Amino acid sequence: MTTPDTDTYSAQDAPEFAPAQFVRWFREVAPYVHDFRGKTFVVAFGGELINDGALEPLVADLSLLSALGIRLVLVHGSRPQVNEQLRLKGYPIQFGRGVEPTGAEALECAKEAAGEIRLDIEAAFSQGLPNTPMSHAKIRVISGNFVTARPVGVIDGVDYKRAGAVRKLDIDAMRNIIGQGAIALLSPLGFSPTGEAFNLAMEDLATSAAVALRAEKLIFLTQGRTITEQDGSVDTELARKDADEILAQNTLDEDTSSFLRHASLAIKRGVARAHLVPYTLDGSILLEIFTHDGVGTMVVEDTLEDLRPAVADDVGAIVQLIEPLEADGTLVPRGRATIEREVERFTVLEHDGVIYGCVALIPYLDEGMAEMACLIVQQEWQGTGDGEMLLRHAESRARAMGARRLFVLTTRTSHWFIKRGFVQGGVSDLPKEKQAHYNRSRNSLVFIKRL
Repeated sequence: MTTPDTDTYSAQDAPEFAPAQFVRWFREVAPYVHDFRGKTFVVAFGGELINDGALEPLVADLSLLSALGIRLVLVHGSRPQVNEQLRLKGYPIQFGRGVEPTGAEALECAKEAAGEIRLDIEAAFSQGLPNTPMSHAKIRVISGNFVTARPVGVIDGVDYKRAGAVRKLDIDAMRNIIGQGAIALLSPLGFSPTGEAFNLAMEDLATSAAVALRAEKLIFLTQGRTITEQDGSVDTELARKDADEILAQNTLDEDTSSFLRHASLAIKRGVARAHLVPYTLDGSILLEIFTHDGVGTMVVEDTLEDLRPAVADDVGAIVQLIEPLEADGTLVPRGRATIEREVERFTVLEHDGVIYGCVALIPYLDEGMAEMACLIVQQEWQGTGDGEMLLRHAESRARAMGARRLFVLTTRTSHWFIKRGFVQGGVSDLPKEKQAHYNRSRNSLVFIKRL
């Protein structure tokens, strides 16, 4: 797989010796390494991943994440293995997605399947052959009775028997484990104070762990289940509100619906990011974490009920936001008439009827570029990530327009843009139309970001 712009390759197809590409990639992941070191990721997958032979490549990638200082909690499912055990023993039961009634015979099969998978995972992390990704890894995997469960009980007259739900997690023990560089492993079983075992849904367990640990990311590794646009491309970023609307339409298959519902729930309960990532793509977890757009669907809180296109009635509020920055020289004076003519280029942040932020996007699509201007968040709202949100929105809009590069002109905020992936350029790098109108008396710095 290649892309014409960057000549990038999949892991399987990459040439053996491509030094310039290797160096560029290595440099580009550095900001993510710095950002995620010491953060907690909960990575969850079903038993299908093991049946499809994807465990060893995943373990190699997880060992790399661990080596980079990311704290990992691994949650596995076992549905196909349990179903196979039930079939072999002659039981007519087959588990689907979600919580289902679990009798004594099904619970025994769940225990057997969980034990086998746990041993497979431990064996995979114990590899250390020279000239393999696991060489010198020496990663400990620690499992235990971290999960206190309760019975689901009787619902609509149906006794769910030994099917359970998470009551509590031993967070202190798990934090101690991952704080020492080991990986905490959770199987889909929980235990009651009376010593009973309960069968748990992997998605529910992973979501509960991510929420309790205040994880930076909850990552579901799926059999290609992501959310797609109408043209079939992956929707790489989805607001929780939009995710809930998609779920309400009831058009997704059962697996995708379950993953997306739990991703949305995790975000609602405080997890920063939740991802649906296809394990069928080699190295997908690395691509999702260390590239700008990733390869899966990321669910976030903020696309936001507060974020909307500007309309004519917003001109006065936008002028009020801009005027102080025009007065101190941070922004070029535009005037109300200019804002009125260009209001459709603005996006505003509004909360309870108050507009407290804005950004404008000006396309120069003949040269594959777009300009981001007037990125403003009212002072009392600053420091809460709204500027980042406006930037991400502008980047998303620019990509949708067909722009390949986004540029800004600034005299006061160069460091803010540098920290967010912009690289300093020159006037000659601007679109020709913009060069013709460049105000040399201001001597604004040019910063460009590849989209």
